[in-house]
Amino acid sequence: QVHLVESGGGLVQPGGSLRLSCAASGGIFRVYDMGWYRQAPGKQREFVASITSGGLRKYVDIVKGRFTISRDDVKNTVYLQMNSLKPEDTAVYYCNVLPAMVAWGQGTQVTVSS
Repeated sequence: QVHLVESGGGLVQPGGSLRLSCAASGGIFRVYDMGWYRQAPGKQREFVASITSGGLRKYVDIVKGRFTISRDDVKNTVYLQMNSLKPEDTAVYYCNVLPAMVAWGQGTQVTVSS
């Protein structure tokens, strides 16, 4: 019912920045809590950041101070601003609904390399 489409990934140098977008459709976006997740090759998918319908934010420790999650309820979109990127941030990034999740989208690839 709810469909999620991630975009905005790419190749950046260490210390660079990217802004990811997640466009949602098929539901009432403003009532959803939303989260960003990432998965590196051969590793489990991990939580990165979340934002509630009221705008309360949470981050995994490793990205605190570097990443910022935000939402635009008019555009039905959640964003992840990523600054001071490190090679360890390289992964496919996904968004989803919290705490229960819908089907995963295709994700967007973030590669941090010189």
